[in-house]
Amino acid sequence: MKVIETRILILGGGATGTGLARDLALRGIPCLLAERRDINAGASGGNHGLLHSGARYVASDAESAIECREEGAILKKLAPQCIEDTGGLFVAVEGDDEKYIADFQSMCDASDVPAHEIDIREARELEPVLSDKLIAAYSVEDGAVDPFMLSLDNLAQSVALGGQYLRNAKLIDFSKDNGRIQRSTFLDQTTGEQFAVEAEIVVNATGAWAGIVAALAGAHINILYSSGSLLITQDRITKRVVNRLRKAADSDILVPGGTVSVLGTTSVTIDSPDLCRPSVAETNSIIEDARAMIPVLDTTRYIRAYAGVRPLVLLGDSGDARNVSRNFSLIDHARDDVDNFITITGGKLTTYRLMAERTADMVCAKLGVDAKCTTRTEPLPPSTMGRWTEPGLGPKSWIQNRDADDLILCECEMVSRNAINAIVENMGGMHGNSILKAIGMRSRVGKGPCQGGFCGLRITGHLYDEGYVSEAKGIEELQSFVGRRWRGFSPILWGLPMVQADLQEALYCGALDLELHDDDDDDFTCEDA
Repeated sequence: MKVIETRILILGGGATGTGLARDLALRGIPCLLAERRDINAGASGGNHGLLHSGARYVASDAESAIECREEGAILKKLAPQCIEDTGGLFVAVEGDDEKYIADFQSMCDASDVPAHEIDIREARELEPVLSDKLIAAYSVEDGAVDPFMLSLDNLAQSVALGGQYLRNAKLIDFSKDNGRIQRSTFLDQTTGEQFAVEAEIVVNATGAWAGIVAALAGAHINILYSSGSLLITQDRITKRVVNRLRKAADSDILVPGGTVSVLGTTSVTIDSPDLCRPSVAETNSIIEDARAMIPVLDTTRYIRAYAGVRPLVLLGDSGDARNVSRNFSLIDHARDDVDNFITITGGKLTTYRLMAERTADMVCAKLGVDAKCTTRTEPLPPSTMGRWTEPGLGPKSWIQNRDADDLILCECEMVSRNAINAIVENMGGMHGNSILKAIGMRSRVGKGPCQGGFCGLRITGHLYDEGYVSEAKGIEELQSFVGRRWRGFSPILWGLPMVQADLQEALYCGALDLELHDDDDDDFTCEDA
């Protein structure tokens, strides 16, 4: 069996794992990041994309509010390529809790979260789609973040500084001796072969799967799995993030991102993170509730539903998801007699950098290394690895840098043949069981109104032409890719989406004789936006 030696092994390729890989690399500590599926395949790819100002948590979790305020400001300054500094509004409508509204300013002031009341008329001038039944409005410093670009840029700098990463690497077992993990055994899900990693420290940054991974080491973490579903609109509804001015609940945030908006979310407790998926009932509930804040959401065209899992660490035996802290948990498993094993889980996308910093501090303390964190002041460099995730980049790049021989393969998002080639080249040999899915995770392919209906065919043909797939492999990948997009399509089948679905079914099932179904192959668990 092949054995890889590294100083630090990081399990999990979401924002926290890649952020930790970058933090350690900047401290001069080599590490290997291993991901079971793909970068951002979990909660880091199944969220609102909201850069919190902290205002959402001022009533329920002051510590989280302060962390969001501080970390949001840092990301705006140091990772501007990943951030759209939209600003935000908190608005209340008739029937909302007037005591909460009256206390909002003082609660924000207590956590130093910038917020100021604005006239209702001004709020509706800023965002004309707001309800005419507004009774209060506040301006806050929310923003939108591209989580895919964020993680890929973090990973790219780690690699540039000597770090390594492996995708499609499923952890099978830990071998322990004398209270330490001596060896971590993996299955390469591309080749089917096993390999092992020997590391001084193992960090569990697997998010909602942290408890499952910890159990392999004989450790216990009590995690509540809170599934949240969201909807993507075809068009951008507002310029700013719009929040409902009330205690945190379902369906109270609309986040603009590039050319679309993301609406949600819900909080449904599930038994396993592998059961995360959007439902028709949640879709109906989100729209029914959110239209009181923005009436046009009742008639807007939605192109997709998706879901992610919040890993909420419980201090007791049970709890309600909405009342559990959104703060993160950093656990030294020396408490479980595993001295070189650390878990970091919980938290929010906005606080990923702080989570990585605190984890790296613990790693350094265990190693006896005196190296300070620099990610609080060091800019995050843009990378070629993450550049194609940006909404709206396709048309701009195509027009400005067009090659006469280039062709558009994804018309909805204007992703060209040269862009696809660049993405594949950047991945090297680590595109896993499906190169088409891997392309979709690193670009806007499949994320437009056709949801892969047309671009899936074109890109598959191109992959055949270039020799990346052969025989039945490309058709199998296409079937899986489009079937996966149907998971997010099926909860919104009314109006134009129904027409689109009928067309897609005729194209794939009628013309190509392919059976479309929801693929439960465990390749990806949470939906990408």
